[in-house]
Amino acid sequence: MKASFLQKLRIMAVTVGSTLGISFYVLYLRLTKTYDREHADNVLRWWSTLLLRAVKAVWQVTNPHGVTITRGRPHIIMSNHRSHYDIPLIYVSLPGSIRMLTKKELFRIPVWGRGMKAAEFISIDRRNHDQALKDMEEARKMMEDGIVLWVAPEGTRTRTGRLGEFKKGGFMLALQLGAVIIPVGIRGSEAIHKPESSDLHLGRSVQVHIGAPIDAAMYGLEERDRLMADVRAAIVELSGEQDGALAGKASEPVDFRART
Repeated sequence: MKASFLQKLRIMAVTVGSTLGISFYVLYLRLTKTYDREHADNVLRWWSTLLLRAVKAVWQVTNPHGVTITRGRPHIIMSNHRSHYDIPLIYVSLPGSIRMLTKKELFRIPVWGRGMKAAEFISIDRRNHDQALKDMEEARKMMEDGIVLWVAPEGTRTRTGRLGEFKKGGFMLALQLGAVIIPVGIRGSEAIHKPESSDLHLGRSVQVHIGAPIDAAMYGLEERDRLMADVRAAIVELSGEQDGALAGKASEPVDFRART
């Protein structure tokens, strides 16, 4: 069901209000030196659940391999990216101190940007190669300290329903750290909110499929392309998306509605 104008106002109020609220709260914890990572994890999951319930989303998590986070090993979650609602879906579906690798422009947003930094989110400058390398080094240090990094290797939300070209940075980081990559396929989140649309839809069913872990320690640095191909194949299968790298420009557009 498409949200009415009043329903959209309510959803926006819940989204903006809760996001600003947790931003102020984390900044307060930092200011008073009472910040605790595990508590921040719980706050982020509360916020994620609130956002999904605001649009009456029904989500199902499939984890046939019993994937969890093993202490003492760096982990990177890699998924397809269909909607802004992928963010809360990842938080309610997987354990660990998950933090996003986020474009630096978001960190410039008043309050929210500072709140993300305070909560240990990691920025990356996609337009400055040298700075991006420094950002990835900071990500490495945080992962060694227990942060579970979530990367959308496409770098942006798909506009076509096909899996886009992968960026290489996350894979190089995984190889350097010998990280465990957890591939995830999200189905149906674009039916709640499509990119570049102001429409919101209520009561949509969304599926999160968690795949078998891929151990980057089993690949050499020179095997980056093979690692990328293996992770890509896993995400294609889990998400049900067509592989945009293989689909020709003349191909028929895919159905961009929710797959349930």
